[in-house]
Amino acid sequence: MRNWLVLLCPCVLGAALHLWLRLRSPPPARASAGHPADQLALFPQWKSSHYDVVVGVLSARNNHELRNVIRSTWLKHLTQHPELSQRVLVKFIIGARGCDVPVEDREDPYSCTLLNITNPVLNQEIEAFSLSEDTSSGFSEDRVVSVSFRVLYPIVITSLGVFYDASDEGFQRNITVKLYQTEQESFEGTIVWESQDLQGLVSRNLHRVAVNDGGGVLRVVAAGEGALPHEFMEGVEGVAGGFIYTIQEGDALVQNLHSRPQRSIDHIRNLHEEDALLKEESSVHDDIVFVDVVDTYRNVPAKLLNFYKWTVETTSFDLLLKTDDDCYIDLEAVFNRIAHKNLDGPNFWWGNFRLNWAVDRTGKWQELEYPSPAYPAFACGSGYVVSMDIVHWLASNAGRLKTYQGEDVSMGIWMAAIGPRRYQDGLWLCEKACEPGMLSSPQHSPRELADVWKLKELCGDPCQCGAR
Repeated sequence: MRNWLVLLCPCVLGAALHLWLRLRSPPPARASAGHPADQLALFPQWKSSHYDVVVGVLSARNNHELRNVIRSTWLKHLTQHPELSQRVLVKFIIGARGCDVPVEDREDPYSCTLLNITNPVLNQEIEAFSLSEDTSSGFSEDRVVSVSFRVLYPIVITSLGVFYDASDEGFQRNITVKLYQTEQESFEGTIVWESQDLQGLVSRNLHRVAVNDGGGVLRVVAAGEGALPHEFMEGVEGVAGGFIYTIQEGDALVQNLHSRPQRSIDHIRNLHEEDALLKEESSVHDDIVFVDVVDTYRNVPAKLLNFYKWTVETTSFDLLLKTDDDCYIDLEAVFNRIAHKNLDGPNFWWGNFRLNWAVDRTGKWQELEYPSPAYPAFACGSGYVVSMDIVHWLASNAGRLKTYQGEDVSMGIWMAAIGPRRYQDGLWLCEKACEPGMLSSPQHSPRELADVWKLKELCGDPCQCGAR
């Protein structure tokens, strides 16, 4: 019996030691991305290895080719680098869900809102009228009055009226009318006033002004001199009048509405196929973070905030670099510049900053909720670096931070609240270009990214190979 106890003791001690080591060790790290819908359940609660820099690459769901080019160029170079490979973590940031509304049926291609047209009125004129209750102040020498309107489908303005009933004298000055459209921001047509009475001016000689999707603004200027000053383009709500319009290409609109159900079925099927492709891509490369947003342009600021939260919850790091999937990035140059310029420390923001950038009220970058005429300083989106404490502040306040039309201007507005130390560096290029020593360059196609990196590998210069 004693012999059996002698034999069993080492086994018992070994099992106890193995159990003790397992209890002290962290659980194995789960993948940073699985199926998009399951992403939130995949956030690990422990810290991984410490990184000097975490790189977040904003990417759209269907930009497979751009991501693969990055994987075969600067990201491949990074993973093969004997020193940097352990110091940098790179993740693509993708919305977990695609928009379930086909692009053809959205109010605009940048959001996920259904174009709400059901029973269009065709082949007849429709009157649109707007008149402020306060019409007693009249026109001053430089008074600007306006009516803003939104167009969900192209229309043709056939008649324009400028209304005024502040006195019984009618208009005493010349009136200039400008129609600013969403994209063109210009008036198309010639105003010839055909009648004037105590109620206002009426013109039908507009040469059928077409207004595209998105909207427009009528600006009315008393004693105008032609082109409006820039500040008038910002506009204020006020007395303007109304217009009569017809729906352009009404038959095409009706046909589009009739084909909407089948288009929706096809679109949902394509979304499922896209989910499957993304799941496979994520399992193969393990470099995607799916964040809990619908992946559209208007939601990019929310994508960024969610990535900040993911980074804080899953990694230990010193700096975070944000870039886009159409950008060339030279991470070796970034590290060299950090070392030579001592670019570190708390409350730190390093980038190429736009100052006094005017707020766009129309088009892709339309911003209607930020009240100031210009944004606070913000860094170009091709690349910027922020310190760890800033990322923690953004992550902890993500639920309270308002998102605006773009992630870069949103970042500038958020940063205005804490006043970080900004380091200006023109080597983060704001426009598509190639300069020696550049840290980043935006707006490249997959082929252009591959060509730029090929030059970088051949000659050390991404812009050209000199005589050898």
